[in-house]
Amino acid sequence: MHPDTDLSPADNSQQDLLPQSSKYQQLVRSRLLASAELNRQVSEHCLDAILAAATLMAESLRAGGKILLCGNGGSAADCQHIAAELVNWLTKDFTRPGLAAIALTTDTSFITAHANDCGFEGVFARQVQAIGKPGDVLIGISTSGNSANVMQAVIFAKSLGMKAIALTGSGGKLTQVADVTIAIPSVNTQHIQESHLAVEHILCELVERILFPERDASGIE
Repeated sequence: MHPDTDLSPADNSQQDLLPQSSKYQQLVRSRLLASAELNRQVSEHCLDAILAAATLMAESLRAGGKILLCGNGGSAADCQHIAAELVNWLTKDFTRPGLAAIALTTDTSFITAHANDCGFEGVFARQVQAIGKPGDVLIGISTSGNSANVMQAVIFAKSLGMKAIALTGSGGKLTQVADVTIAIPSVNTQHIQESHLAVEHILCELVERILFPERDASGIE
């Protein structure tokens, strides 16, 4: 067996596997506190961008447009998450009609066909060309801000008269081409993703409240 695949400990007496051990407790605490601190920074540095992004999304949906989403890996999962929240609903406490959103990460037959025939960099731009239209919004998610296929999709979307929102970490080329960039002030991928999820839920909630103010029973002024 390859040593990298052998998970059996050579000496159990030397393995600290107890989850309640102080080492693991400190690991858990430090990770959670780091994530919480980053979200605090997001609340200070990204507030205007979050509000601007939600406004773009709501304006598009109100005018009969739709939200398209693209990203890779964990960001691809985020795309599906946001689309699900918009088409279904974020919470049963706020019922409303489904909102038009499509994750461009879900059609494996198309993605594998295009990647095989033409390369991976165009898998999102091709879908934007096929189903995007002026007035739609593309959300491109990339923790580095440099994903080539997301960049191509954003550039193509803007050439069609669509608006583009980027969710990134600190930096990256996407900030130069998107209409609105929500740039999480971090280079730690996992923490950026954690903040992206919090922002994504907030975007969905804001869009709901903007489009259906009469259903807002939160009491928030």
